Amino acid sequence: MGTEQASLSSQSSAPGEGPSVATEGGRRGPGQPPVELIRRREARWLEMTSHWEKAMARRYKKVKVLCRKGIPSSMRARCWPLLCGGQASMDRNLGKYQELEQSPGDPQWLETIEKDIHRQFPFHEMFLSPEGHGQRGLLQLLKAYTLYRPREGYCQAQGPVAALLLMHMPAEQAFWCLVQISERYLPGYYSPEMEAVLLDGEVFVALLRRVCPKAYKHLQKHGVGPLLYVTEWFLCLYSRTLPFPTVLRIWDAFLSEGVKVLFRVGLVLVRLALGSSEKLRDCTGVVETLEKLRNIPARLLQEDTLMAEVHDMAVLDRDVERDCRVQLAKLRKTRPDFGCCLERRLPNAKAIFDAQQLEDAQQPGKGSHPASTFLIPEIVVNPPPPHPKEQRRLERERLKEQRRQERGGASSHQERLRPHMTT
Repeated sequence: MGTEQASLSSQSSAPGEGPSVATEGGRRGPGQPPVELIRRREARWLEMTSHWEKAMARRYKKVKVLCRKGIPSSMRARCWPLLCGGQASMDRNLGKYQELEQSPGDPQWLETIEKDIHRQFPFHEMFLSPEGHGQRGLLQLLKAYTLYRPREGYCQAQGPVAALLLMHMPAEQAFWCLVQISERYLPGYYSPEMEAVLLDGEVFVALLRRVCPKAYKHLQKHGVGPLLYVTEWFLCLYSRTLPFPTVLRIWDAFLSEGVKVLFRVGLVLVRLALGSSEKLRDCTGVVETLEKLRNIPARLLQEDTLMAEVHDMAVLDRDVERDCRVQLAKLRKTRPDFGCCLERRLPNAKAIFDAQQLEDAQQPGKGSHPASTFLIPEIVVNPPPPHPKEQRRLERERLKEQRRQERGGASSHQERLRPHMTT
């Protein structure tokens, strides 16, 4: 991932232990919602995912609100592939993953992936054994991606992202979700040049300057560039940085609302660590500043507490898009060959859904995915009934026209008879 990325060590032990949402005997752990509330949320999600095209076409705001509340753990395997478009991609490409999985792969990439596999959530039971289904499945998934996108190959940061997906769903679904994250949400993040990460680092600084000027001035003063801390946050989607339950809530929101969520979370973390004079008292240089960012009190990182601040953060899609354009223009002045393309990134799940619907309409019959998965009902508007006076007037006119036609018919009949009478 590069020297700048390695400068901020991960806290893999916290997320690596995996979720712990229930205690012995089925009692809920601290901070967990009541079972009744979870069941109601599950019922809502079941109903919504049963009519997914309708929900995304007409009720995306409702989907977003439910994602912000947190998707029930029992529903993530169903919801995440639908939100990111991985399910639609899989349906269009039936058999493709099996083809990639059975292919031998590039030995160079396989060797690199093998070296990284044991680092992904080392304390999670799924990835404990080198010969277990977790590590073997992760190897096959990442190998498949190098074959699917040979130019990009393998990026170390894809390991924890793919591993977290595998914890929740079968390998084929996890693969297509990884493809969607890499190509729709974060295009250019996992390419060899990683230009999109560099761009988003500059965007983050521009947003921080407005949101938390005190922290911005401190980081500028001590020369703490964004790539020293933002890189791992963004590339790994916080999976190696924050407590596991919080990571899952971030992913719920990210797959719904897009990259904006990554910026919001990062801005909240910097504000929590460096947002006041008291917090900056002991930060006399780069090392101390990075330590502050690494050691935010655990109580502030609890999922409900942190996500409330994240959703309150005043950063909108248009703010991110505006700063992307500004920072991209600046980077291209100093680096004319800077090739990052903003058009490839889609802002949220609704935009991805719309793009897939358009692709299906333009390529009917591709794979087994139908050209249109929902019908727009025809709207028939009946005219209002006429006023009684108007109705009587129309009836009189109709009778007059009828009598006129009858008289006309009788006179024409007499005309036809007249020659016979004269003879």
